[in-house]
Amino acid sequence: MLADLKPNQAVKHQVAQGHHFKTNSSEVSTETFGALINLAGRQRMLSQRIVLNAVLSTMGHESALETAREALALFRVSHAALVHGNSELPGVFFEELRLVYFGEIEADRKITEFISLVEKTISACESKFRTAPDLLSELGQQATPIVALLNRVTVVYEEESKKHAKVQRKQHHELMSSIQNIAKQARIVSVNAQIVAARAGEVGREFAVVAGELTNITAKIDELVRVAVGNASV
Repeated sequence: MLADLKPNQAVKHQVAQGHHFKTNSSEVSTETFGALINLAGRQRMLSQRIVLNAVLSTMGHESALETAREALALFRVSHAALVHGNSELPGVFFEELRLVYFGEIEADRKITEFISLVEKTISACESKFRTAPDLLSELGQQATPIVALLNRVTVVYEEESKKHAKVQRKQHHELMSSIQNIAKQARIVSVNAQIVAARAGEVGREFAVVAGELTNITAKIDELVRVAVGNASV
């Protein structure tokens, strides 16, 4: 069945059916989450710019349709990036996002239909078709629902970002604890080595130097851990 689908359709079918994601949240950086949230939020602004300029075109604003087309192009590219991903973004990469795009909410279908409606409306307005007023009316009616839908998508990204940040903080704390435990064990080894070296007299002098250097290293590790913990708490 998938062999009969175009590449984008195959990806969409796999995601909609809940196939394994190429990326999971733990592999996504905080910066990428920020970019996704900003991009999803920008979609709301673009949708309203599209509707506004489509309406303004009927009032004699010469550049309104061109502005609407430019906004639509950005809107379409952004939606494709959010759903299918690109070289910088992962696409749909966690279950809650799959559900909002392809589950009962059907955000992907509704957004795609909005894009199609905008294209028809702009073309009708440019050609002064008789269908233009009806299409403009329908587009106006979609303005509020599409913003609400896009806002819901943005909230999903924001909630996952919060979960991701919480996991990152926990992993950071566990890493610092592990380093501290290792440094503690190293200090114990160093102290024992210095005691053995002292008992060995002249023979153990070089060994004492090594043990002392180990003590210095563990002190530096402790300082690095304190700095890292302090920065994480800021």
